[in-house]
Amino acid sequence: MVRDNRDSIAIELSINVPPEGGSSTYLDDDGRLKRTGTVWTASAHIITAVIGSGVLSLSWATAQLGWLAGPVMLLFFSLVTYFNSLLLATSYRAGNPHAGKRNHTYMEAVRAHLGGIQVKACGAVQYLNIFGAAIGYTIASSLSMMAIMRSYCFNIKGKDSPCIISSKPYMIAFGVIEVILSQIPNFDQIWWLSIVAAVMSFTYSTIGLVIGISKLAENGKIKGSLTGVTVGTGPGEVTQAAKIWRSFQALGAIAFAYSFSLVLIEIQDTIKSPPSEYKTMRKATSLSVIVTTVFYMSCACFGYAAFGDQAPGNLLTGFGYFSPSWLIDIANAAIIIHLVGAYQVFCQPLFAFVQETAATWFPESEFITKEILIPIPIPGYEPYKLNLFRLVWRSIFVVVTNVIAMALPFFTDIVGILGALGFWPLTVYFPVEMYIVQKRIPTWSARWIGFQILSVTCLIVSIAAAAGSIAGVAAHLKVYKPFKS
Repeated sequence: MVRDNRDSIAIELSINVPPEGGSSTYLDDDGRLKRTGTVWTASAHIITAVIGSGVLSLSWATAQLGWLAGPVMLLFFSLVTYFNSLLLATSYRAGNPHAGKRNHTYMEAVRAHLGGIQVKACGAVQYLNIFGAAIGYTIASSLSMMAIMRSYCFNIKGKDSPCIISSKPYMIAFGVIEVILSQIPNFDQIWWLSIVAAVMSFTYSTIGLVIGISKLAENGKIKGSLTGVTVGTGPGEVTQAAKIWRSFQALGAIAFAYSFSLVLIEIQDTIKSPPSEYKTMRKATSLSVIVTTVFYMSCACFGYAAFGDQAPGNLLTGFGYFSPSWLIDIANAAIIIHLVGAYQVFCQPLFAFVQETAATWFPESEFITKEILIPIPIPGYEPYKLNLFRLVWRSIFVVVTNVIAMALPFFTDIVGILGALGFWPLTVYFPVEMYIVQKRIPTWSARWIGFQILSVTCLIVSIAAAAGSIAGVAAHLKVYKPFKS
């Protein structure tokens, strides 16, 4: 949910540069205000960044893999994420991890350690990930809006009513909101966004866990099997090929839930020293990954135990009537509020990149550079600065992501693709390569070979996850007609 951000990305971690002439007593070695973060604040930031909408598909992923492979793969992704997060922590400072030059973002770290084509590759992956996440947020938000309306329909017409609702009006409504919000300058710098994001993500994640536990208690037995969804021709069963593809897709869903590497450098940039940021970040990473893994295991296993092979792709929207309905409504409202803001915060780097690039290429174009002052009839507010290029570019971006979401409204498939896209390059490859460069590990040494085996293994996992998710989209398109059904 990057930050998901994947879904839990609305965390404002910027540090203001002090005015010229500020006392050095209050400055760090890079001229910025002294950091005040501790192991506890860093842990809170990481947990908030990790736990988001990705948690909603974990019970479905476990249903595809079964009681044997499901928990094992959750633990695998947890350990890989933890290990590579420790490697990434050493890259916060270039050269010496305790006293080298600070890198304030993931991209800066890649530029400082790897440079050249690696920076461009990292940027391409990051921006593609942002574009995909915008589509995913649109789908997830519309599903939650539909779930609230279905809940209302069940209460009015009875729980046996089909209550068929189209997602398109809700996607359009979400798009209109995002077009408006995209014109707010520095939207990601609004201080209270991090608080709202934390409250909303923990609200719907916790309710999802409660639903699994309550449904399990209602059933009175543990559902599921050792190998997951059954192969066959009966109700709820799948073909052998579908079983394989969905198992691969489940890997992407789990990877998406752990996709938070992009924000780790920014979080580390809030930590005070001494002790060195690296040492504090190691402790924070250990604590937060333990908490996250326990929470994810609980959500995945309780959800699978409660729903068995029929575990929905989205735990809060993928089933029919649930009592009390208001609990589901609160959870889905929390998702909508979270993702409305997360969409904007997550897309800001791509918005800024395109605008800065356009200004560099066409510095004399008034359409791109001119700002039109529009008075705001409220005392104390400065005039709004309207930039025509920003208006057109950001509106087109929202419309395009909206159209793609309407054409491919497949939550688990999109989540799987996003997880596959970001897992290997951002969580594994770049942290490993930066660590090798920083520690000057000789090529073909035992350590170098070990790192390459890890990287290649995770690359294979990402490719499998991407293939499974794309196969899922293809399977859905056989029965779903874009813009018609």
